[in-house]
Amino acid sequence: MNSDPRPERTGLAYLITVLGSFLIVAGLVWAMQHYTQPAPLGEERAAVRAKALSELRAVEVEALNTTGWVDANKGIVRLRIDDAINWVEQQWGQDPAAARSNLISRVEKATALPPKAPEKPSQFE
Repeated sequence: MNSDPRPERTGLAYLITVLGSFLIVAGLVWAMQHYTQPAPLGEERAAVRAKALSELRAVEVEALNTTGWVDANKGIVRLRIDDAINWVEQQWGQDPAAARSNLISRVEKATALPPKAPEKPSQFE
């Protein structure tokens, strides 16, 4: 019989090593979670964002439901949605081809690029 106590101690050493490595990994995971968590969104930041959203929605509603100038130099106005729908129905109901060409000309006028600035003459000219 082999009365050498080494096999029992070797198994115990392996068990302690495995448990120790698991504890080390668990500690590292906890530390990473603890130190890499972003700061929670504060109430003041949430209030600022809610206020900005409500202001944006108010401006959108005002733009959709009121008449106003978009570009006075080009003669472009903003109509209320209901007025614009009625105007389009009226124009397209009478003569769709004329309404289409009118629409295309208004889009071209609204999106026309300003003329190119004249180039400076060279000092040697």
